[in-house]
Amino acid sequence: MSGMKTIAHRLALVVALSSASATSAQSIDIDEQLRTFATCAGRLSAVMEHQWMFDGPASEHTEDLRDAVLELVEAVMPAERRGEVLQWRISAKVAQAALLRRASFNTDTRDAAWARTQAGRFEQECTGLLLS
Repeated sequence: MSGMKTIAHRLALVVALSSASATSAQSIDIDEQLRTFATCAGRLSAVMEHQWMFDGPASEHTEDLRDAVLELVEAVMPAERRGEVLQWRISAKVAQAALLRRASFNTDTRDAAWARTQAGRFEQECTGLLLS
């Protein structure tokens, strides 16, 4: 996992350095990055907790990914926005957890498959931030 953390640290540094010289137009991009990172931290938290029930070893890998995303959040988050960012994380976690429950415990197989696909897409969007 040290390789993943190295990648996350480098990406966080690039983002942090670019935000230091941001114009007002670039500030919007930083806001979008912050919201994306916070949302992904919440989603990955939900995935990790879901995996605790069904796939313990996978939860450890997901925890590492979530921790890397949290480092990105910390790199671009102004201290005064901590509460707002926490709300984004919580909202995303609740939504992802609902999809995962719907996929796992739904008696409607079509709806369960849809929820599984959606949850998987959201998770891939987040892990793609770190793996690309």
